[in-house]
Amino acid sequence: MSERKPIVLVTGTSRGIGRHLAEHYLSAGCRVIGCSRGESDLAAEGYEHHRLDIADETAACALLREVRRGHGGLDVLINNAALASMSHSLMTAASAARDMLEVNVLGTFVLSREAAKLMRTSGGGRIINFTSVAVPLKLEGEAVYAASKAAVESLTQILAREFAPFEVTVNAVGPCPVDTAMTRGVPDAKLQALLERQALPRPATMQDVANVIDFLIQPESRMVTGQTIYLGGP
Repeated sequence: MSERKPIVLVTGTSRGIGRHLAEHYLSAGCRVIGCSRGESDLAAEGYEHHRLDIADETAACALLREVRRGHGGLDVLINNAALASMSHSLMTAASAARDMLEVNVLGTFVLSREAAKLMRTSGGGRIINFTSVAVPLKLEGEAVYAASKAAVESLTQILAREFAPFEVTVNAVGPCPVDTAMTRGVPDAKLQALLERQALPRPATMQDVANVIDFLIQPESRMVTGQTIYLGGP
């Protein structure tokens, strides 16, 4: 990354992991650009918030144009925003499946594409995509969600090769359950059963997630690309 104050774009910053990451990188001295479908009450020096649906290509492209105009470049993109559904396949509507695929896959792809265009003009950068342990654990009740995240992992590997000539690395992080609004809606018995399938049968913390991203975006990790790191050892 460049020597100027790092510019970090995090999607889905209104709550949960995205909110924590925005605060984490603000505390590290970065300028943080956040976005979500709704407003954010995060008011801090160095933070700016944009409202958009990342599955809307026009809106996503407009966001990156704003980043270019306002900051001249981008060092890190963290594709955190996602939709999830925990229901049996027989009970999953096509509309819900479509929404998940559009946000989780299309949104990740478009933002990565536009970010790479910006990064290649400023010496490179880092793209971090979010996957999930739902992929390797083949979790029942999350068929479409897991399929969307498997697609994100495939995107990560291919984009890593395509963007390598621009000094842009692309990696993925797959958290196990973290204490967020999403996991609080999961019945305790189901959550415990999921944790017991991990090598480390306990939930991750927000800082566990941030630590992996810190490693992937540091200058010394310039040779790490196309990788997926799962938390919890599924």
